[in-house]
Amino acid sequence: MRRRWLLLGVPVVLAGAIFYPRHADPVPPAKPSTTKITRGTLTTTEDVDGTLGFGTATTVVGRLPGMITGLPGEGSTVQRGQQLYRVDGGPVLLWYGTAPLYRPLKPGDEGADVAMFEAGLAALGYKGFTADDSYTSATADVVRDWQESLGLPRTGTVEVGRIVVAPAAVRVGQVRAHLGDNATTAVLDWTGSARVVTVKLDVTKQELASVGDVAEVRLPNDTVVDGTISAIGAVATATVQGNTTTVTVDVTVTLAAQDRLGTYDAAPVDVTLVSESRENVLTVPVAALVALAEGGYGLQLVDDAGGVRTVAVKTGLFAAGRVEVSGADLSEGLTVGVAG
Repeated sequence: MRRRWLLLGVPVVLAGAIFYPRHADPVPPAKPSTTKITRGTLTTTEDVDGTLGFGTATTVVGRLPGMITGLPGEGSTVQRGQQLYRVDGGPVLLWYGTAPLYRPLKPGDEGADVAMFEAGLAALGYKGFTADDSYTSATADVVRDWQESLGLPRTGTVEVGRIVVAPAAVRVGQVRAHLGDNATTAVLDWTGSARVVTVKLDVTKQELASVGDVAEVRLPNDTVVDGTISAIGAVATATVQGNTTTVTVDVTVTLAAQDRLGTYDAAPVDVTLVSESRENVLTVPVAALVALAEGGYGLQLVDDAGGVRTVAVKTGLFAAGRVEVSGADLSEGLTVGVAG
C-alpha cells in the first residue's frame, strides 16, 4: 500500500513541475494619448418636449346678419380674397391684415383699416384707385366692380363682417356651425396654414429661448428638421399635477422645410434648444485638462520630439465632452496630452 501511494504521488509532482508559471516579459509603458487643439463653435443644448401642429386656433364669430348657407371643409386652406363661408348666398372673404374691420367703409373714411382693405384690393389685381388710407369715390367704384364679381349688391360700401382678417393664409380647423344656423355665431376655427411646433417652456428656463434662435426638431420617425423660434408668449400658464405646480410660456418654433414633415398634422416631438454658444474659440476634450497644484487647470503640451510641458489655461464653456480654453501659450493645432 505504501508503494502505491508513492507511485500515485509522482504525477502530482511532475504536473506541478510542468505547469509552474514562468516569469512574464516586461511590458513597455503605453504611449500617452494625444489630440490637437481645435478652433470652432461650442454650444450647450437642452432637450424639451414640443407638439407639432398648426399653432393656436382663432375662432371666427360671424358679424353679418342672416343664415349660414355654405361652410368650408376642415383642413382646407384659404388665401387672400377667397371664400371662408357663405351667408344668405354671399361669400365671407379672407383678407390679410393685423386688425379686424370694425366699421363699414365708405367714401370719406380714412385710417389704417382703409389702408388695409385697399392694399388687399390692389394685391388682388384691382386698379383705378390709389391704395392709401383714404376711401375715395374711385375706391367705391372699384369696390362695386369687386362686389359684382362676387355676386353681391353693388353698393360701393364694405359691410362689417364681409371680410375676416388674418395675418396670412389660414387653415380651417374645427367647423363649429351648421348649414342653416344663424350667421352671428361661432362659425369656425382657423390656424396658420404652415405647421409649427409649440413648446410649453418652464418659466425657469426662459433664458433658453429668444426670438430668432435656432432650434432642432426631431419627429417621431427620427427625422430632424431645423427650426427658428418665432414667438414667445407673454402670458404664463400654471398647470397643477398633484402637489406640483408648473408655470410655462408658449414658445413657437417655425419650420421652413414643410416638405420634410411628412404626413404629420399633429405629433409629439423632441426639441433641442441652444442654451449657450461660443463661436471661434479654442477647444480640447475635457479629459485633456489636468488639475494644477496651485489651483485651476492646465494642459500638457507635447512637442514634436515628445517633450511635455504643462501650461496653465483659463477654461470657459463646457459642452459635448469638450471645453473652451484660452491662454498665452495656446494656438490651434498644438498637440496636447489626454488622460487614458
